Amino acid sequence: MVFKALADPTRRLVLDRLREHNGQTLRELCERVQMARQSLTQHVDILVRAGLVTVLRRGRERVHYINPAPIHDIEQRWISSFDRPRLNLISAIKNRAEEYAMTTTIPDFVYVTYIHASAEQVWQALTDAELTSQYWFHENISDWQVGSQWEHRRADGSGVNDVVGKILEATPPTRLVLTFEDSPEEERDPSVVTFEVDPHIDIVRLTVTHTNLPNQEMLQGISSGWPAVLANLKSLLETGKVLPQAPWEMSRAHS
Repeated sequence: MVFKALADPTRRLVLDRLREHNGQTLRELCERVQMARQSLTQHVDILVRAGLVTVLRRGRERVHYINPAPIHDIEQRWISSFDRPRLNLISAIKNRAEEYAMTTTIPDFVYVTYIHASAEQVWQALTDAELTSQYWFHENISDWQVGSQWEHRRADGSGVNDVVGKILEATPPTRLVLTFEDSPEEERDPSVVTFEVDPHIDIVRLTVTHTNLPNQEMLQGISSGWPAVLANLKSLLETGKVLPQAPWEMSRAHS
């Protein structure tokens, strides 16, 4: 389904436009792709079914976000650990060239994954320090009450907090919103992370949205960090074990 969706140049163009500016209504996409609403709707529906696009409702509007999860799964399956450093270097050079070529608004990051677990189990995995230390290599510490502080503390016993923030919303077991300050000494508005846990019979749909990103560097970091962390969370809940891959990829991306 993913390869079929990507085979069409119009659908690849839609993904390109969402990558440039994530979180668009269908009307905005029609303008950016220059296509009639009815025709574009068919392409968007295929992307949604393939899991490449996620639709969230904001009031009366349906907003579309690119979802990197299926592409990340392909990368994990076919790109070896030997190839990854070389490809990362090529990607870094390309991204730096694009940054010099144009300045754009930093888009929101949205990631969706499906986990064979209950909403309560996913909530516990997000908020229990012992569990987060297993798949995130950090202890998430807080009383998880609105207005309280939270700490993302290294699980190596050093006591170092790589991220701190404040709980903005907490509705167990379905919604958690918190600020995400990796550099609290800097005078800027913190980015915001939202976890939405939607149960469907014996699985849950976990949507992670990271907004108000300060720069392209942080966007690149979380674009690799969140998929790795959430893949590890999914593996832990479904199999009882984390993924057999280098932990630095997950820990450094959110450090």
